[in-house]
Amino acid sequence: MARVVPAEGAILQRIAATAPLAAYRGLSRDAFAKYDAAQGKTAWALRHRRRFALVQGDDVLASAERYDLTGQLDRQPVSICGIAAVLDSGTDDDGRHYGDTLVEQLLEDATGDGSDLALLFRTAYASSPLPDGFEIVPTTDLVLTVTESSRHGAPMTLVRGGEDRDLDAIAAMGRVRSSPFRFHIERDVDLIKHAIVRRRLLAGLGTAGGRQLEFVIAEEGITAAAYLVISVVGDSWTIEECGDRDASGARVGALLQALIAREPAESRPVIRAWLPPGFLPPQVTIASAAAAPPLVLARALSARVEGLHLTAPEVTYWRSDLF
Repeated sequence: MARVVPAEGAILQRIAATAPLAAYRGLSRDAFAKYDAAQGKTAWALRHRRRFALVQGDDVLASAERYDLTGQLDRQPVSICGIAAVLDSGTDDDGRHYGDTLVEQLLEDATGDGSDLALLFRTAYASSPLPDGFEIVPTTDLVLTVTESSRHGAPMTLVRGGEDRDLDAIAAMGRVRSSPFRFHIERDVDLIKHAIVRRRLLAGLGTAGGRQLEFVIAEEGITAAAYLVISVVGDSWTIEECGDRDASGARVGALLQALIAREPAESRPVIRAWLPPGFLPPQVTIASAAAAPPLVLARALSARVEGLHLTAPEVTYWRSDLF
């Protein structure tokens, strides 16, 4: 009889040893083990992240991570069960994937715990069919172009590396920016730090020079007034998240200009982003836009959530919000 147990000790080692390479986020097995252990020690992960396995005897049939999140839906607080990193070893006698069985059990447990909504993060398996009862939480993939000075110089903006002391200001920017939308995840200081740490670990544990992370601040006085988190792979930049106290986003645009101006002789990067609807710095233009892959799915778990039917203009979330 299959049962759900915490994925710890020998079970966790078995999951790590048998996971497909696609699950390692571009890292080696050893590097991924270090990444997984380190990100699990952040203050946020220690309180909100758990891993479970579906086992039968000594066999691990499936595994998944469960996250306890909060959010806002139609201006009401909702408790969210996030599920990510679903791995399975095949199907049962009825042709049902063991991963689907584990997800359903975790959702049943979350419903009993009082969760209102489930989010399923499908980073590695975006091409699989939509699970029963889930709908896509849409967003738009953007390719951006940044206007540069004809002198190829940096703007008059004080730029420095981001620090922990900036996180309160970053969280405040996020609350203001996300408040008009039907749905968003609540991002407190610990969750923001967890997201940045995860991406720093991916950069630090990967192939030397293969990936970099830029976390930069524009400040007024000693307070962060805007910020930008970018993953850099070759000549491709991905905006993981950003924010600006100025509704226009002009400081975020200036940060992009400053980063580009550091290497005036280099070819210009391809900049990809998910931006909140209506947020576009004046120094930035959209070169192309397309529906993003269905990486985040939602399903109601309580009577408090009815008729999701979310559209892209009603939703805001960052690539940093993908688990």
